[in-house]
Amino acid sequence: MPEERSEIIRFLIEKKAYPRCSKTGKIFFLRRGRDDGFEELKERIIERLGLKTEDDCKSVREIIKAELAKRRRTRPIKKWIKEERPREMLIKHGAETLTPAKLLAIILGTGSSEGVSAEDLARRILNHFGSLRAIDSAHIFDLQAIEGIGEAKAAQIKAALEIGKRLMREEAERKTKIRTVKDVVEYVGDYYAPYLRDKEKEFFNIILLDVRNKVIDNIELSKGSVSASVVDVKEIIKEATKKTASAIIMVHNHPSGDAEPSNDDIEITRRVVEACSLVGIKVLDHIVIGKNKDDYVSFMDRGLIKGV
Repeated sequence: MPEERSEIIRFLIEKKAYPRCSKTGKIFFLRRGRDDGFEELKERIIERLGLKTEDDCKSVREIIKAELAKRRRTRPIKKWIKEERPREMLIKHGAETLTPAKLLAIILGTGSSEGVSAEDLARRILNHFGSLRAIDSAHIFDLQAIEGIGEAKAAQIKAALEIGKRLMREEAERKTKIRTVKDVVEYVGDYYAPYLRDKEKEFFNIILLDVRNKVIDNIELSKGSVSASVVDVKEIIKEATKKTASAIIMVHNHPSGDAEPSNDDIEITRRVVEACSLVGIKVLDHIVIGKNKDDYVSFMDRGLIKGV
């Protein structure tokens, strides 16, 4: 029996399966992923180990944790020399000096229960996705699929990246007036690009401006398929007149990453310009966003909208 118990615990160690006891006295296992084979053995494991209470489960968990701690290849960050600890490095040298892995490690705070440090866990995430931008584009469930990343850590990462995007929006909102094509491109690049450049569907937005070309509001009008969004010219006029806008700028993304305007883009722009002119609203520009910062097309710059 002792030999069988040891064999079962070794099996739990390999599966990283931790026994728990619920408030109602039901024994279950915390582990990552699904394994039908494990489910079939679960009741037998509980019986053979004699797991009936939380204390029984705790004693087995301690054995599993101790064994996994022996196997780990990295030391926890708190045991590193101070000069190598990400948080201390940030305080002493500034955030801009840290690598993406060290910055991400600070956001994660702790490593995994299997003994992987926060920085090694950060490297695991970066190696899987390839870049911070790819992490930002990933769904929160994609992050949780990485070993060592649970719901809390995935949420921490998403929150940190969202703060970065909102900082860019704040920069855009500081612009008092939009006078030139350069102003339009900079505003759209800060306000929209971080949110739209990696979308898998096409989003159509309008920027509303007052008589002094100061931004009044940003409105999402539609989101469509991977290749087109449905735009109602009447809806554009309605939103502009409702906010007493004197001018508008249209913005939409191309999920393909190619910002070159389609024939439909050119036609809808022509129709919007004509409709807006009838009610005294200027169309300052139409910006198409591609994949990267320099992937955009300004209709005004291309001469597809006449200067106003």
